[in-house]
Amino acid sequence: MVIHPSFFFTIAFTFIHSVAGMAQVTPLPATKHKTIVIAHRGDHTKAPENTLAAYQNTIEDGADFVEIDLRTTKDSQLVIMHNATIDHMTTRQGEIKSFPLDSLRKIKIREPLHPEWGMHTIPTFKEVLQLCKGKINIYLDFKEASVAQAYQEIIDAGMENHVVVYINEPHQFEEWGTIAPNMPLMISLPKAVKTTAEMNEVLHTFDIDILDGDYTEYNAETVAAATQKHIPIWADVQSREEGPDQWNAALKLGLAGLQSDHPKELIQFLIKKGIR
Repeated sequence: MVIHPSFFFTIAFTFIHSVAGMAQVTPLPATKHKTIVIAHRGDHTKAPENTLAAYQNTIEDGADFVEIDLRTTKDSQLVIMHNATIDHMTTRQGEIKSFPLDSLRKIKIREPLHPEWGMHTIPTFKEVLQLCKGKINIYLDFKEASVAQAYQEIIDAGMENHVVVYINEPHQFEEWGTIAPNMPLMISLPKAVKTTAEMNEVLHTFDIDILDGDYTEYNAETVAAATQKHIPIWADVQSREEGPDQWNAALKLGLAGLQSDHPKELIQFLIKKGIR
């Protein structure tokens, strides 16, 4: 086939993952539901995103996974923030990695459009693991952190069987494969993949456990190919337009999981359809 430029990233992953020698079947965290619901940055419909309050909302919603974003402070502490800077979530400016933890903890997260939600502390990874243990699985968007340190904190919390890791950079694949070979790993679908043959090449190339990516990037052919290989697709449906039309379209494709900005409403929608 003609190799699309987007496959260059695939090639980098191929080399790294084959060197790691990780070909194996990795069990995914146990869930109660056939259609997986992932709360994008927690349920932030009534609390600021990526806060303990948003994660508690997610637990109360009954979601299967909460998606969190991992970063590192100046003094090598693991905290949760989507962006590399604190600009969009606080009244201060600067990169997470430029602040020691003690200083960050004094800077409060707020939602300008909803002051009634109050002020919140930037959570540490340890706090999130403690909150989620025994209540919900974690979808770890591995932004910028030490794999060894993150995995040790997961082990210390007794959460090693309740986490999946989304890979952002090729070197992360190698590091997770070496340090935690039993950790389920996920990547986004290369945008060039539109046919069964292209999907099969990706699945043959990667030793992956889950596929991510926007639901609009998939079609019946590629979903069927992944399903045949027993690779679940947990696709993104979050957007400004997210609602029943998008959920129905994603479900029609046969996707195994949906990542949502409205997990509570999505769960209610699935219950009404009799599929949760």
